[in-house]
Amino acid sequence: MGNFHNPEGDVERFRFRLGIAVFVVLLAFGLLIARFFWLQVIQHDFYQTRAEDNRIALIPIVPNRGVITDRNGIVLAHNYSAFTLEITPSLTANLEETIDSLAEIIEIQPKDRKRFKRLLEEAKNFESIPIRTRLSDAEVAIFAAQRYRFPGIEVKARLFRQYPMGTVASHALGYIGRITDRDLKWIEEAEQQANYKGSDHIGKTGLEQRYEFELHGETGYEQVEIDAGGHAVRSLKRIPPVSGNNLQLTLDIKLQEITEKAFGDRKGALVAIDPASGGVLALVSNPTYDPNLFVDGISPENWKELNDHPDKPMINRAINGAYPPGSTFKPFMALAALETGKRTAQQAISDPGFFTFGNHTFRDDKKGGHGMVDMYKSIVHSCDTYYYSLANDMGIDTIARFMGQMGFGQRTGIDLGKDELAESKGVLPSQEWKKQRFKRPEQQKWYAGETISIGIGQGYNAYTPMQLAHATATLANNGVMFRPHLVRHIIDTRTSEKRPVESKPVRDLQWKEKNLEVIHRAMLGVIKEGTGTRAFAGAPYLAGGKTGTAQVFSLKGSDYKTSSVKQHLRDHALFIAYAPIEKPTIALAVLVENGGFGAQSAAPIARMVLDYYLLGKLPAGAAPEDAEALEEDPVE
Repeated sequence: MGNFHNPEGDVERFRFRLGIAVFVVLLAFGLLIARFFWLQVIQHDFYQTRAEDNRIALIPIVPNRGVITDRNGIVLAHNYSAFTLEITPSLTANLEETIDSLAEIIEIQPKDRKRFKRLLEEAKNFESIPIRTRLSDAEVAIFAAQRYRFPGIEVKARLFRQYPMGTVASHALGYIGRITDRDLKWIEEAEQQANYKGSDHIGKTGLEQRYEFELHGETGYEQVEIDAGGHAVRSLKRIPPVSGNNLQLTLDIKLQEITEKAFGDRKGALVAIDPASGGVLALVSNPTYDPNLFVDGISPENWKELNDHPDKPMINRAINGAYPPGSTFKPFMALAALETGKRTAQQAISDPGFFTFGNHTFRDDKKGGHGMVDMYKSIVHSCDTYYYSLANDMGIDTIARFMGQMGFGQRTGIDLGKDELAESKGVLPSQEWKKQRFKRPEQQKWYAGETISIGIGQGYNAYTPMQLAHATATLANNGVMFRPHLVRHIIDTRTSEKRPVESKPVRDLQWKEKNLEVIHRAMLGVIKEGTGTRAFAGAPYLAGGKTGTAQVFSLKGSDYKTSSVKQHLRDHALFIAYAPIEKPTIALAVLVENGGFGAQSAAPIARMVLDYYLLGKLPAGAAPEDAEALEEDPVE
């Protein structure tokens, strides 16, 4: 049989196949259109932003750091412009070869290369990175003449921090340094990451650290169009930075400078406070250091010298050094006795030159004693026996409660460092303190005999010069207490508005006026007829004061002779004072480490400081020691 061809069947099969092909084509076009719609309409904003990010770069513009001045407007920390040599990596073919060639005409040290490599890891390809800072005019001219050889390298002007007074007030001002991982964590905790884009430096200590977010300012930005190779093509938009706020301090820098000179090469600290406001007039820790060394990264040699120095210049003794207050504690003990009713001003004891408790004898410095001693005489002539007896009668917890309300054994809240932990707490001994301090039960018990030496500022007593000055200022201000502070105003650089930092007292202790009169009269007596007489001979103003000598180690009954004791084991010399006594405008505490008697080393420094502040008298040099000064202080 022959094969018959069915044309109609062929047509149907063709149409079926064609329909499938058309459907597939339409489906493909439908999917393509849907994808186009998704990308071009629904996801338009997303991809437009990504495209802009690839085309536009935001380059941060670091703000000018705020200026710090003293109370009279003298500049203590500011910025200056200097030329830097900067490399833009995206415009440089071979960085290592380029830097080697550059080093042939401009000095580039190994530390410069290390810093450049570190910054290179953190920077974007189109940002310029400094390879050399603080170029001289000659170096700028040399590079300009050969600029054609170095594409991608430019000379730019940058701002650098400077402390024009050098070492003066360095422990108060602090310093800035390069941002570390620890600093980044602090910035993140403060939610300031965006504001520190492009910033290399941050406050490390002192006021520079405490007021970092005031001083830093607001970072600006420049929108730059870049090509596919990451090269900047043109600037599209610029948002200028806002300079940091300025700080005006309570510090009198001339007084500060004179005070530091008064110490000479002696170790120690001095804090002077305005009793009526809590403003710190001078804050000295000697020896000191130059904060300019840290601005662009301290060299290993300088750091080793500072860190290994036996006198530890980096320690702020004014707020971190804790010392027994010695006999400067006695006026506060006397006031505590009056306020708690443990003594009257007229009540007297017979002083044989010692006080016996159990089988232990606590000796007075004056052999044979002072005879009959009332409260006035106990302060003026620094009678230990009076305060041995008083401490025994009062008990440790009564002493601790009264001294605690004056700020002893507590951080004062001075505005230095990142937070209050930058300041030492000191030790105000009490039964509770001892339980927390020691682990073994037999060590935790407070023994009554331990209270005796507390009365003369020895034993477990340990306070910072700041705490001692704070208490003295509160006494001078008749119990009205202000928080010590260094910043007087924060000045807004945009509006010039001055924001006061402190204005109200934090506490009024409400001491009885008659009790205050007793203490003030006795402290005036110290200057006129007591242990401070020699240092203040001829002073045309009236002051209240108290000498003190704090033991570094126990003599165990032997007589104290300066010449026979090693320097580092000699007593610390202390002095507290306020003046003029009618209405004090300055209160201070002086500590001279291993300075011997308070009248010998500390009181002459206090006299020099008060003479300048009250009279404008300029000293010729360091305060001389009074080798003939006597002190009726403990030698146990």
